[in-house]
Amino acid sequence: MQLAQVIGTVVATRKQETLIGFKLLVLEVEAEAKLRLVAVDRLGAGVGDTVLYVTGGAARVDLPPHTPVDAAIVGIVDSVDVRS
Repeated sequence: MQLAQVIGTVVATRKQETLIGFKLLVLEVEAEAKLRLVAVDRLGAGVGDTVLYVTGGAARVDLPPHTPVDAAIVGIVDSVDVRS
């Protein structure tokens, strides 16, 4: 899992049938400068939220078979406490 900030949404009027009904969000990864990706959101995250996301096979665990997804939001972060 990684942390990212939701910075936008994706609207696609035509997409693979298995993606219909899923919200797509643009994430900016906090650990890497300017790395942006699109992730499926099933939790109701919005622009400005900090989220936890997964990639690869873990992103497809909770989706219908053969859904072409490489990133999925798995948590909406309330707070982060980092101690050195």
